[in-house]
Amino acid sequence: MNGRHLLALLIVTGTALAADLPRGTSPPDARVYIISPMDGATVTSPVTVRFGLSGMGIAPAGMEMTGTGHHHLLIDTELPPFGQPVPADEHHLHFGKGQTEAVVNLEPGQHRLQLLLADYLHRPHQPPVFSEPISITVQ
Repeated sequence: MNGRHLLALLIVTGTALAADLPRGTSPPDARVYIISPMDGATVTSPVTVRFGLSGMGIAPAGMEMTGTGHHHLLIDTELPPFGQPVPADEHHLHFGKGQTEAVVNLEPGQHRLQLLLADYLHRPHQPPVFSEPISITVQ
């Protein structure tokens, strides 16, 4: 791990420090969306969720590159505070290696999915780039 990545790790783990740094910016036409499954779909678990992005690029977490970010999949939760790093738990899945799809295990029932793009320190951009939520039913 180089010094820049170590610094990024320290900043992410120190929420107050990360909140003090300028957030990554996004262009006004940036858009993130769920390609599949479709809103209202009935699926079986595990579920493959494909992420879409336009107006920006993908870069791994920890790599500061203008006009880029990485995906976070929100499951059965609301958007987190935009001034803080995205939490890391079963409701906030991080794709910091630059992944553009995920296979997730979901219990049977209805679930709400939403994407949130974040900068190299896992913070939502300014302005934030997030998808419309979708609902799916897992059989």
